[in-house]
Amino acid sequence: MTAPTRRSREAAMPFIMLTVLIDMVAIGLIIPVLPHLVGTFTDNATDKTLWFGVVAFAFGFANFFGSPILGALSDRYGRRPVLLIGFTGLALSFFVTAMASALWVLIVVRLFSGAMQSNIAVANAYVADISAPHERAKRFGMLGAMFGIGFILGPAAGGLLGGMDLHLPFYVAGCLALVNGVYGVLVLPESLPPERRRPFEWKRANPVSSLSGLSQLQGVGLLVWVIGLSGLAQFTLHMTWVLYTELKFGWGPFETGWSLFAVGVMSALVQGLLLGRLLKRFSARRLAVMGLLSSALAFLAWGAASQGWMMYAVIVANVLGFAGAASIQSIVSNAADARHQGQTMGAVAGLNSLMAVIAPVVGPSLLAAVSHLPQGDWRIGAPYYFCAILQALATLLAIRHFRTHQAAPSAVTASPETTPAAP
Repeated sequence: MTAPTRRSREAAMPFIMLTVLIDMVAIGLIIPVLPHLVGTFTDNATDKTLWFGVVAFAFGFANFFGSPILGALSDRYGRRPVLLIGFTGLALSFFVTAMASALWVLIVVRLFSGAMQSNIAVANAYVADISAPHERAKRFGMLGAMFGIGFILGPAAGGLLGGMDLHLPFYVAGCLALVNGVYGVLVLPESLPPERRRPFEWKRANPVSSLSGLSQLQGVGLLVWVIGLSGLAQFTLHMTWVLYTELKFGWGPFETGWSLFAVGVMSALVQGLLLGRLLKRFSARRLAVMGLLSSALAFLAWGAASQGWMMYAVIVANVLGFAGAASIQSIVSNAADARHQGQTMGAVAGLNSLMAVIAPVVGPSLLAAVSHLPQGDWRIGAPYYFCAILQALATLLAIRHFRTHQAAPSAVTASPETTPAAP
């Protein structure tokens, strides 16, 4: 790789980081208020919980089919145009949600948004395009830090705006998505050169084929199950956090927004500042296992928490949990070649979307089953006890996988001088 090319790739990293930051601020704005918006169309806590699950299910269902297709399209036409499609879909979904006058409108718009939006998968493929294999864990961590900062700014602002008007965060989020679209058109460079693109094939882009291809990548295997179980736990957390803290501690949008602010701070600190140091001390594989185990303990503690401040204490203590995801992401990315990064990241996003389909059925259902219990009852933590079991199983599978598969040489021995950012 020539020096100018390397410099241009280094310059591209801040561009995609800013793109992800704006994207996550927009998404974070609506997290504290979407369940409460759903609640305006329902009569009681049980119906609110179940219908929020339906709304969330709609997004995950559509995204399960859309992510592999858009990921494969990004391998054919480049990352930039597919990201622009995502920004447009996201903006439209926010504005229509703000104006929704019935539950069926919310469900339809979440279907549309899920089908059009695969920004996370394409952003990960973008980072893989511009990074050598040995750099990917750290750079995925940098991208994760942008997610964290987005969750510092977004939910806190969403909670404050939602306290004024439940619809206001959606209008603001839509405007931010439009800003991101303009930024993408005017500034964001393309990361995938024409010579590394490949033809689009429907038979490889459907979600079943993409998941099958993901599991067959050398060095991935059981990690598909690890990603799936861990993803189901994380999405169950997302689906229930607002409603769980409302039932157990009486929190509203303001308190929920600040709790998510704390999550964002920890994510940004760990992935932006500590991850590089952790990777110098531990291999990506060991860090992945420690992260899974830490998350399992965190879920157990969240479920058992009897006071609101304990939720913050667990967030702060779960340092390794914030580092594990980037490690697993880098292992999977290094297993794919340069022409298949979009498809591979799309398959991972599709797998997570499948878990996002299941989570709204499982999580809110578990929460609805205990919603009649008095505030503070330990049994209200049922969804998080379930998540702890999922994370424990993922930890055991990861240990088994790493014991039976040797590390990929490229991830260990590659250096900037001997290995190009993408072959």
